[in-house]
Amino acid sequence: MSTAPIQISVCIANYNGIEVIDDCIRSVMDQQDAPNVEIIVHDDASTDASAGHIRRHYPDVKLIVSPENVGFCIANNRMAAEAKGEYLLLLNNDAALFPDALATLYKAAEGIGASAIISLPQYDFESGSLLDRGCLLDPFLNSVPNLDPDRNEVGMVIGACFWIDRVLWVELGGLPEWFGSIGEDLYLCCRARLAGHPVRALGASGYRHHVGQSFGGGKVADGRLRSSFRRRALTERNKTFVMAIVYPTPYMQLLLPLHLMLLLFEGMLLSLLQRDTRYLREIYMPVLSALIRQRGKWRPVRQGVQQSRRLARDQFYAVFDWTPYKLRMVVRHGLPMLR
Repeated sequence: MSTAPIQISVCIANYNGIEVIDDCIRSVMDQQDAPNVEIIVHDDASTDASAGHIRRHYPDVKLIVSPENVGFCIANNRMAAEAKGEYLLLLNNDAALFPDALATLYKAAEGIGASAIISLPQYDFESGSLLDRGCLLDPFLNSVPNLDPDRNEVGMVIGACFWIDRVLWVELGGLPEWFGSIGEDLYLCCRARLAGHPVRALGASGYRHHVGQSFGGGKVADGRLRSSFRRRALTERNKTFVMAIVYPTPYMQLLLPLHLMLLLFEGMLLSLLQRDTRYLREIYMPVLSALIRQRGKWRPVRQGVQQSRRLARDQFYAVFDWTPYKLRMVVRHGLPMLR
Protein backbone atom coordinates (compact mmCIF):
# COMPACT_ATOMS: atom_id res chain seq x y z
CA MET A 1 0.00 0.00 0.00
CA SER A 2 1.26 3.47 -0.86
CA THR A 3 2.78 5.54 1.95
CA ALA A 4 2.29 8.80 0.04
CA PRO A 5 0.01 11.40 1.63
CA ILE A 6 -3.67 10.97 0.79
CA GLN A 7 -4.95 13.68 -1.52
CA ILE A 8 -8.54 12.51 -1.97
CA SER A 9 -10.97 10.94 0.49
CA VAL A 10 -13.94 9.36 -1.26
CA CYS A 11 -16.83 9.22 1.23
CA ILE A 12 -19.69 6.84 0.42
CA ALA A 13 -22.84 6.90 2.53
CA ASN A 14 -24.48 3.48 2.31
CA TYR A 15 -27.91 2.31 3.36
CA ASN A 16 -29.22 -1.01 2.03
CA GLY A 17 -27.06 -0.63 -1.05
CA ILE A 18 -25.92 -4.21 -1.54
CA GLU A 19 -27.23 -4.21 -5.13
CA VAL A 20 -25.28 -1.11 -6.17
CA ILE A 21 -22.30 -0.75 -3.83
CA ASP A 22 -19.97 -2.99 -5.87
CA ASP A 23 -20.25 -0.77 -8.95
CA CYS A 24 -19.61 2.28 -6.79
CA ILE A 25 -16.54 1.03 -4.90
CA ARG A 26 -14.99 -0.64 -7.94
CA SER A 27 -15.37 2.54 -9.97
CA VAL A 28 -13.21 4.29 -7.37
CA MET A 29 -10.65 1.49 -7.23
CA ASP A 30 -10.35 1.45 -11.02
CA GLN A 31 -9.49 5.14 -11.36
CA GLN A 32 -6.74 5.99 -13.85
CA ASP A 33 -3.92 8.47 -13.13
CA ALA A 34 -5.52 9.58 -9.86
CA PRO A 35 -3.50 10.84 -6.88
CA ASN A 36 -3.46 8.82 -3.67
CA VAL A 37 -7.03 7.96 -2.64
CA GLU A 38 -8.72 6.49 0.41
CA ILE A 39 -12.26 5.10 0.43
CA ILE A 40 -14.48 5.53 3.48
CA VAL A 41 -17.94 3.96 3.70
CA HIS A 42 -20.48 4.81 6.39
CA ASP A 43 -23.08 2.08 6.69
CA ASP A 44 -26.25 3.62 8.11
CA ALA A 45 -27.62 0.58 9.99
CA SER A 46 -28.37 -1.33 6.79
CA THR A 47 -30.65 -4.36 7.06
CA ASP A 48 -29.48 -6.04 3.83
CA ALA A 49 -26.07 -7.32 5.02
CA SER A 50 -24.24 -4.77 2.87
CA ALA A 51 -21.89 -3.85 5.76
CA GLY A 52 -20.68 -7.44 6.03
CA HIS A 53 -20.38 -7.64 2.25
CA ILE A 54 -18.14 -4.55 2.20
CA ARG A 55 -16.01 -5.83 5.08
CA ARG A 56 -15.46 -9.20 3.36
CA HIS A 57 -14.82 -8.04 -0.19
CA TYR A 58 -13.12 -4.67 0.32
CA PRO A 59 -10.69 -4.97 3.24
CA ASP A 60 -8.86 -1.75 2.27
CA VAL A 61 -12.04 0.29 2.62
CA LYS A 62 -12.43 2.11 5.92
CA LEU A 63 -15.88 1.05 7.13
CA ILE A 64 -17.87 2.96 9.73
CA VAL A 65 -20.88 0.98 10.92
CA SER A 66 -23.61 3.00 12.61
CA PRO A 67 -25.75 1.18 15.19
CA GLU A 68 -28.73 3.32 14.20
CA ASN A 69 -29.96 5.05 11.06
CA VAL A 70 -28.82 8.68 11.24
CA GLY A 71 -29.33 10.00 7.71
CA PHE A 72 -27.12 11.32 4.92
CA CYS A 73 -25.89 14.48 6.64
CA ILE A 74 -24.62 12.87 9.84
CA ALA A 75 -23.13 9.99 7.82
CA ASN A 76 -21.05 12.35 5.68
CA ASN A 77 -20.03 14.49 8.64
CA ARG A 78 -18.71 11.38 10.37
CA MET A 79 -16.72 10.33 7.30
CA ALA A 80 -15.31 13.82 6.80
CA ALA A 81 -14.13 13.81 10.41
CA GLU A 82 -12.19 10.60 9.75
CA ALA A 83 -10.92 11.60 6.29
CA LYS A 84 -7.23 12.33 5.74
CA GLY A 85 -7.41 13.78 2.24
CA GLU A 86 -6.93 17.39 1.18
CA TYR A 87 -10.10 16.97 -0.89
CA LEU A 88 -13.37 15.20 -0.14
CA LEU A 89 -15.59 13.54 -2.71
CA LEU A 90 -19.05 12.72 -1.39
CA LEU A 91 -20.24 9.89 -3.62
CA ASN A 92 -23.63 8.20 -3.53
CA ASN A 93 -23.61 4.44 -3.19
CA ASP A 94 -25.79 4.27 -6.33
CA ALA A 95 -23.29 6.24 -8.44
CA ALA A 96 -20.24 5.04 -10.39
CA LEU A 97 -17.38 7.22 -11.61
CA PHE A 98 -15.94 7.28 -15.11
CA PRO A 99 -12.34 5.95 -15.08
CA ASP A 100 -10.79 9.42 -15.36
CA ALA A 101 -13.16 11.15 -12.91
CA LEU A 102 -10.82 11.69 -9.96
CA ALA A 103 -7.92 12.80 -12.14
CA THR A 104 -10.24 15.29 -13.88
CA LEU A 105 -11.61 16.65 -10.60
CA TYR A 106 -8.18 16.91 -9.01
CA LYS A 107 -6.68 18.74 -11.99
CA ALA A 108 -9.59 21.19 -12.07
CA ALA A 109 -9.41 21.83 -8.31
CA GLU A 110 -5.69 22.47 -8.43
CA GLY A 111 -6.17 24.78 -11.42
CA ILE A 112 -8.77 26.96 -9.70
CA GLY A 113 -6.28 27.89 -7.03
CA ALA A 114 -8.99 28.61 -4.46
CA SER A 115 -11.54 26.70 -2.41
CA ALA A 116 -14.42 25.51 -4.58
CA ILE A 117 -17.22 22.99 -4.99
CA ILE A 118 -16.97 20.96 -8.20
CA SER A 119 -18.81 18.12 -9.91
CA LEU A 120 -18.97 16.24 -13.20
CA PRO A 121 -21.63 15.61 -15.85
CA GLN A 122 -24.28 13.25 -14.50
CA TYR A 123 -25.54 10.41 -16.70
CA ASP A 124 -28.48 8.08 -16.14
CA PHE A 125 -27.14 4.66 -15.15
CA GLU A 126 -29.62 2.67 -17.24
CA SER A 127 -29.97 4.73 -20.43
CA GLY A 128 -26.64 6.53 -20.46
CA SER A 129 -28.36 9.82 -21.27
CA LEU A 130 -26.94 13.09 -19.95
CA LEU A 131 -28.99 14.36 -17.00
CA ASP A 132 -27.15 17.57 -16.14
CA ARG A 133 -23.91 19.48 -15.96
CA GLY A 134 -24.80 20.94 -12.60
CA CYS A 135 -27.99 22.91 -12.10
CA LEU A 136 -29.34 26.43 -12.24
CA LEU A 137 -31.95 27.47 -9.68
CA ASP A 138 -35.43 28.90 -10.03
CA PRO A 139 -36.84 31.56 -7.65
CA PHE A 140 -38.05 28.89 -5.22
CA LEU A 141 -34.73 26.98 -5.26
CA ASN A 142 -35.90 24.16 -7.47
CA SER A 143 -32.94 22.77 -9.39
CA VAL A 144 -33.00 23.32 -13.17
CA PRO A 145 -30.69 20.90 -15.03
CA ASN A 146 -27.93 22.68 -16.93
CA LEU A 147 -27.30 21.06 -20.31
CA ASP A 148 -25.23 23.89 -21.78
CA PRO A 149 -21.71 22.53 -22.51
CA ASP A 150 -20.30 26.06 -22.44
CA ARG A 151 -21.59 26.88 -18.96
CA ASN A 152 -19.74 25.62 -15.90
CA GLU A 153 -20.61 28.25 -13.28
CA VAL A 154 -23.83 26.89 -11.78
CA GLY A 155 -26.13 27.38 -8.82
CA MET A 156 -25.58 23.91 -7.41
CA VAL A 157 -24.15 20.51 -8.15
CA ILE A 158 -25.86 17.27 -7.22
CA GLY A 159 -24.74 15.62 -3.98
CA ALA A 160 -24.34 12.24 -5.69
CA CYS A 161 -20.84 13.34 -6.81
CA PHE A 162 -19.81 16.33 -4.71
CA TRP A 163 -16.18 17.50 -4.61
CA ILE A 164 -15.12 20.00 -1.95
CA ASP A 165 -11.74 20.78 -0.40
CA ARG A 166 -11.33 20.25 3.32
CA VAL A 167 -10.65 23.94 4.04
CA LEU A 168 -14.02 24.96 2.58
CA TRP A 169 -15.80 22.05 4.28
CA VAL A 170 -14.53 23.27 7.65
CA GLU A 171 -15.37 26.90 6.83
CA LEU A 172 -18.97 25.98 6.01
CA GLY A 173 -19.31 23.66 9.00
CA GLY A 174 -20.08 20.52 7.04
CA LEU A 175 -23.64 19.35 6.43
CA PRO A 176 -26.56 20.56 8.59
CA GLU A 177 -27.40 17.48 10.62
CA TRP A 178 -30.94 18.69 11.36
CA PHE A 179 -31.69 18.35 7.60
CA GLY A 180 -31.48 14.55 7.89
CA SER A 181 -31.28 13.86 4.14
CA ILE A 182 -32.05 15.71 0.87
CA GLY A 183 -31.21 19.34 0.09
CA GLU A 184 -27.80 19.32 1.75
CA ASP A 185 -26.11 19.83 -1.64
CA LEU A 186 -28.26 22.92 -2.29
CA TYR A 187 -27.40 24.24 1.18
CA LEU A 188 -23.63 23.90 0.82
CA CYS A 189 -23.58 25.28 -2.73
CA CYS A 190 -25.63 28.37 -1.84
CA ARG A 191 -23.53 29.00 1.25
CA ALA A 192 -20.29 28.59 -0.67
CA ARG A 193 -21.40 30.99 -3.40
CA LEU A 194 -22.51 33.63 -0.89
CA ALA A 195 -19.07 33.37 0.73
CA GLY A 196 -17.44 34.02 -2.66
CA HIS A 197 -16.39 30.47 -3.57
CA PRO A 198 -16.98 29.02 -7.07
CA VAL A 199 -19.49 26.24 -7.70
CA ARG A 200 -18.63 24.56 -10.98
CA ALA A 201 -19.72 21.62 -13.09
CA LEU A 202 -16.98 20.41 -15.41
CA GLY A 203 -17.58 19.47 -19.03
CA ALA A 204 -15.28 16.45 -19.08
CA SER A 205 -15.49 12.93 -17.66
CA GLY A 206 -18.63 12.12 -15.64
CA TYR A 207 -20.46 9.64 -13.46
CA ARG A 208 -23.44 7.31 -13.83
CA HIS A 209 -26.24 7.48 -11.31
CA HIS A 210 -29.29 5.38 -10.41
CA VAL A 211 -31.33 8.51 -9.70
CA GLY A 212 -33.71 8.16 -6.76
CA GLN A 213 -32.44 4.73 -5.68
CA SER A 214 -32.34 5.75 -2.01
CA PHE A 215 -35.54 7.77 -1.66
CA GLY A 216 -37.72 6.52 -4.47
CA GLY A 217 -38.19 8.32 -7.75
CA GLY A 218 -37.20 11.89 -8.29
CA LYS A 219 -36.89 11.39 -12.02
CA VAL A 220 -38.94 11.13 -15.20
CA ALA A 221 -39.88 7.59 -16.26
CA ASP A 222 -42.26 6.69 -19.09
CA GLY A 223 -43.01 10.36 -19.62
CA ARG A 224 -44.13 10.97 -16.02
CA LEU A 225 -42.32 12.44 -13.04
CA ARG A 226 -42.16 9.72 -10.40
CA SER A 227 -41.25 10.24 -6.77
CA SER A 228 -42.30 9.30 -3.26
CA PHE A 229 -44.15 11.09 -0.48
CA ARG A 230 -41.06 10.89 1.71
CA ARG A 231 -38.73 12.35 -0.91
CA ARG A 232 -41.08 15.21 -1.74
CA ALA A 233 -41.65 16.01 1.94
CA LEU A 234 -37.92 16.19 2.66
CA THR A 235 -37.28 18.19 -0.52
CA GLU A 236 -39.92 20.84 0.19
CA ARG A 237 -38.96 21.16 3.85
CA ASN A 238 -35.20 21.42 3.40
CA LYS A 239 -35.45 23.65 0.34
CA THR A 240 -37.49 26.04 2.48
CA PHE A 241 -34.81 25.98 5.18
CA VAL A 242 -32.19 26.92 2.58
CA MET A 243 -34.31 29.78 1.29
CA ALA A 244 -34.77 31.11 4.82
CA ILE A 245 -31.02 30.94 5.44
CA VAL A 246 -29.41 32.21 2.24
CA TYR A 247 -31.79 34.68 0.59
CA PRO A 248 -30.79 38.33 1.18
CA THR A 249 -33.37 40.08 3.37
CA PRO A 250 -35.44 41.95 0.75
CA TYR A 251 -35.80 38.82 -1.39
CA MET A 252 -36.46 36.58 1.60
CA GLN A 253 -39.22 38.87 2.86
CA LEU A 254 -40.89 38.74 -0.54
CA LEU A 255 -40.22 35.23 -1.78
CA LEU A 256 -40.46 33.13 1.40
CA PRO A 257 -44.13 34.05 2.16
CA LEU A 258 -44.96 33.64 -1.54
CA HIS A 259 -43.23 30.26 -1.55
CA LEU A 260 -45.21 29.08 1.49
CA MET A 261 -48.52 30.24 0.01
CA LEU A 262 -47.77 28.49 -3.27
CA LEU A 263 -46.85 25.29 -1.43
CA LEU A 264 -50.18 25.26 0.39
CA PHE A 265 -52.01 25.94 -2.88
CA GLU A 266 -50.05 23.17 -4.59
CA GLY A 267 -50.88 20.77 -1.77
CA MET A 268 -54.61 21.55 -1.86
CA LEU A 269 -54.71 21.30 -5.65
CA LEU A 270 -52.88 17.96 -5.77
CA SER A 271 -55.00 16.55 -2.94
CA LEU A 272 -58.12 17.54 -4.85
CA LEU A 273 -57.00 16.33 -8.26
CA GLN A 274 -55.52 13.07 -6.96
CA ARG A 275 -58.29 12.57 -4.39
CA ASP A 276 -55.72 11.93 -1.72
CA THR A 277 -55.28 14.27 1.26
CA ARG A 278 -51.84 12.85 2.00
CA TYR A 279 -50.36 15.35 -0.46
CA LEU A 280 -51.41 18.22 1.78
CA ARG A 281 -51.00 16.43 5.12
CA GLU A 282 -47.66 14.67 4.56
CA ILE A 283 -45.78 16.99 2.20
CA TYR A 284 -46.96 20.60 2.31
CA MET A 285 -48.53 21.32 5.70
CA PRO A 286 -45.46 20.12 7.64
CA VAL A 287 -43.21 22.68 5.89
CA LEU A 288 -44.61 25.66 7.79
CA SER A 289 -44.60 23.87 11.14
CA ALA A 290 -40.99 22.72 10.57
CA LEU A 291 -39.91 26.27 9.72
CA ILE A 292 -41.38 27.51 13.02
CA ARG A 293 -40.23 24.54 15.10
CA GLN A 294 -36.65 24.69 13.83
CA ARG A 295 -36.25 28.48 13.92
CA GLY A 296 -33.75 28.14 16.76
CA LYS A 297 -31.46 26.30 14.34
CA TRP A 298 -31.84 28.15 11.03
CA ARG A 299 -32.01 31.72 12.37
CA PRO A 300 -28.49 31.75 13.91
CA VAL A 301 -27.11 30.17 10.73
CA ARG A 302 -28.84 32.82 8.64
CA GLN A 303 -27.37 35.60 10.76
CA GLY A 304 -23.84 34.27 10.29
CA VAL A 305 -24.30 33.64 6.56
CA GLN A 306 -25.67 37.12 5.87
CA GLN A 307 -23.00 38.85 7.96
CA SER A 308 -20.18 37.05 6.13
CA ARG A 309 -21.67 37.40 2.63
CA ARG A 310 -19.08 38.46 0.04
CA LEU A 311 -21.10 38.01 -3.13
CA ALA A 312 -23.22 40.87 -4.46
CA ARG A 313 -26.93 40.14 -4.89
CA ASP A 314 -26.84 40.41 -8.68
CA GLN A 315 -23.94 37.94 -8.78
CA PHE A 316 -25.76 35.51 -6.51
CA TYR A 317 -28.78 35.51 -8.81
CA ALA A 318 -26.68 35.24 -12.00
CA VAL A 319 -27.16 31.44 -11.92
CA PHE A 320 -30.95 31.64 -11.59
CA ASP A 321 -33.55 30.77 -14.21
CA TRP A 322 -36.59 32.86 -13.28
CA THR A 323 -39.22 30.59 -14.85
CA PRO A 324 -40.67 28.34 -12.10
CA TYR A 325 -39.35 24.88 -12.90
CA LYS A 326 -42.28 22.99 -11.39
CA LEU A 327 -44.64 24.71 -13.82
CA ARG A 328 -42.53 23.63 -16.77
CA MET A 329 -42.41 20.05 -15.51
CA VAL A 330 -46.20 19.88 -15.08
CA VAL A 331 -46.76 21.23 -18.60
CA ARG A 332 -44.28 18.74 -20.01
CA HIS A 333 -45.02 15.62 -17.94
CA GLY A 334 -48.32 16.14 -16.13
CA LEU A 335 -48.92 15.73 -12.41
CA PRO A 336 -46.24 13.81 -10.49
CA MET A 337 -46.85 10.18 -9.60
CA LEU A 338 -46.05 9.56 -5.94
CA ARG A 339 -45.90 6.36 -3.97
